[in-house]
Amino acid sequence: MTKWALLGCAIVSEVTASLSLKAALDQPAWYVVVATGYIASFVLLSFVLKAGLPLGVAYGIWGALGVALTAIMSAIIFGEPLTAVMGFGLVLIIGGVLCVEIGSQKAQEVGSRWPGSF
Repeated sequence: MTKWALLGCAIVSEVTASLSLKAALDQPAWYVVVATGYIASFVLLSFVLKAGLPLGVAYGIWGALGVALTAIMSAIIFGEPLTAVMGFGLVLIIGGVLCVEIGSQKAQEVGSRWPGSF
């Protein structure tokens, strides 16, 4: 599996765990899914880091997409509100993560030209 596929799986595991946390409030059996999902998410995230994705990029994407997907899915599954302002905030979060990713790629290009630099 590539580091991006692993990251995708980590995100899906985290979102599943978060959504299950809401379900567990009424049906405690869902806590098994919560614990399993969070453990799987962190294990997969560690594999992503081991595969070479920088921490800032991996965690940024994991966090931003996790927030966005959890908000969208909780609106669909639980009927929670998702307003235009909230949508704009999610777009800003994802835009910020894209800036971090682009900056990381530029830093790697510079680092490859100048040994010993960040």
